Amino acid sequence: MSQITFTDRVVAITGAGRGLGREHALDFARRGAAVVVNDLGGTGAGAGASASAADEVVAEIWAAGGRAVANYDSVSTRSGGQAIIECAMDSFGRIDAVVNNAGFLRNKVFEDLGDAELDDIIDVHLKAAFYVTQPAYRVMQQQGYGRIVFTSSASGAFGSPEQTNYGAAKAGLLGLTNCLAWEGRKHGILVNAVLPTAGTRLAKEMSQQWHEEMVGDIHPDAAILAPTNAPSYVTPVVVYLASEQNTATRGFYSATGGRFAKVVPAVTHGWFGPLERPATAEEIAEHFADIESDEHGYDLPENVIDEGRPVLARRLQQTGSASVGT
Repeated sequence: MSQITFTDRVVAITGAGRGLGREHALDFARRGAAVVVNDLGGTGAGAGASASAADEVVAEIWAAGGRAVANYDSVSTRSGGQAIIECAMDSFGRIDAVVNNAGFLRNKVFEDLGDAELDDIIDVHLKAAFYVTQPAYRVMQQQGYGRIVFTSSASGAFGSPEQTNYGAAKAGLLGLTNCLAWEGRKHGILVNAVLPTAGTRLAKEMSQQWHEEMVGDIHPDAAILAPTNAPSYVTPVVVYLASEQNTATRGFYSATGGRFAKVVPAVTHGWFGPLERPATAEEIAEHFADIESDEHGYDLPENVIDEGRPVLARRLQQTGSASVGT
């Protein structure tokens, strides 16, 4: 397989001063990309600001013979997102890929969650993805090429206690990926999301109660996975998805324990109620096991229309009408 390179490509990475973002920035630069290293320099809980995190990564890239520029704008505002992409355009003249990685945690149990914890998390994870990606997308449309990678989370896809705000924001990124991929494909813009597991400073924000509830039942030999908690075990899939070699779009990709896998929104074959009248709640209760059953596999809809195709096919079979493709 040919080497994946980013010669003459420009990549903007948010939250690139530490953890996953830093590792991404260094690898993109090693592969020839000019990198916009964005980082506000706050803590894992979103407090404070400092230029040092982004500056240190930029210095490391230049010392290794690469090209990079630091940016300290907040991703949580529309003006900040615009400024990040303007930084790429002013410094390097184009933007080829955006990796939305910035974020922090404000964990609380649901009953204690206030507006501050909700708004801050929605802003930095979900709204920021719009604010940074939208100005880049407009440039990519004109170029006829672009790659966008959103950093979602298993918390959004599968669930996690004390993270209803974070999980909702990260699940929102999956919806954004789904819909933007459909708009972008005709412009040569591919859109995907990663769901990483890594031992970054954000992991240290989890409470003792969370660890007792979620980690207590882990297999005693799980320590063998410890090396795979390094951010470098996540970066390869991000780099590939942002590369010219990638042709996939509208995908969600898990990177955990050194395993890379596609996460799919699936629909069971379900139970078909009567056509001539609505089903009753009692019938739903009676057939709930059928609704949940995966005995007959799953359908994997490509879009909102595609979800209805197997339903129509089954209904036509039931009524003896001509079948349609699913």
